[in-house]
Amino acid sequence: MEYRLLGRSGLKVSAITLGTMTMGGKGNFAKVGNAGVDEARRQIDLCLDAGVNLIDTADVYSTGGSEEIIGEVLGGRRKAGVLIATKARFPMGNGPNDRGLSRHHLIEACEASLKRLRTDVIDLYQVHQWDGQTPLEETIDALDSLVRQGKVRYIGASNYSGWHLMKALGVSDRTHRQRFVSQQIHYTLEAREAEYELVPVSIDQGLGILVWSPLAGGLLSGKHRRNVTPEGTRQLAGWDEPPIRDEDRLWAIVDALVGIAEARGVSGAQVALAWLLGRPAVTSVIIGGRTEAQLKDNLAAADLVLTAEERARLDQVSAPPVLYPYWHQLRTAKDRLGPADLSLLGPHL
Repeated sequence: MEYRLLGRSGLKVSAITLGTMTMGGKGNFAKVGNAGVDEARRQIDLCLDAGVNLIDTADVYSTGGSEEIIGEVLGGRRKAGVLIATKARFPMGNGPNDRGLSRHHLIEACEASLKRLRTDVIDLYQVHQWDGQTPLEETIDALDSLVRQGKVRYIGASNYSGWHLMKALGVSDRTHRQRFVSQQIHYTLEAREAEYELVPVSIDQGLGILVWSPLAGGLLSGKHRRNVTPEGTRQLAGWDEPPIRDEDRLWAIVDALVGIAEARGVSGAQVALAWLLGRPAVTSVIIGGRTEAQLKDNLAAADLVLTAEERARLDQVSAPPVLYPYWHQLRTAKDRLGPADLSLLGPHL
């Protein structure tokens, strides 16, 4: 297992992270998975044995159920070096202050997560989504307080836009508060929108990228083909993330990755994950199998190295259009592009 620095921090995390949205099976999350304590223990042990050192969850997953299961599995036997990441922002009750990124909710949510996880400290505490009604100064100050109190070690963002991130980082720098070290985003061969702003800002500002749903909810596993939806999948259960806007493009991507997978004697999932692990600023991809077999298969992606030709084939079939202002920069500013710019425009020069 490869370990990579998380952004500009000194924290090293495994290239593969265990995601736990499949644990708990409460409410809408039952469509994703319903692993109980025993199955979760097997999954966690399997990943730790493979060298995974980061477990990612969120308070909203099964309304705290995922955190509770992790707490029960790891509580009292949390091995040295095992890192826990969780998130807060979404509703955890019916009250007007049971959601968002206010000081009130963040501190209350963190205390609740610590109890469910049966731990004294959260290694990476992430704001799960943007809150346009709470001043960023209040959110950043609350996160800074949690770090100073020793309840949180590092902070990160998830599902922010480029300007959201830059504004938050600006607040942190201006007020000398803790700074995000990472962002957790959706980024796949099928969904490369992150390359317009989120990847460049990560390169420029030194943020690590953690990728959620790196197989597009299983669509890039190689098992889904045009007009074929396997039994037991999220799509068949009614889970509709991520949105697919161009099905012909999706199946062209799937055909390409399956072709590479068959030639290499590996799964389509491993090819899709290996492609991501070679992208700029990507620190770790978050996997969460519904079965142990899926988990073992995904873990093997950590050892798969794609050739330049294989990468070029996947890049070409999945390339996002060069939108404005990038096409204009490509025509008129290519003599003055920096490393962050080149992450998007470099292949077009």
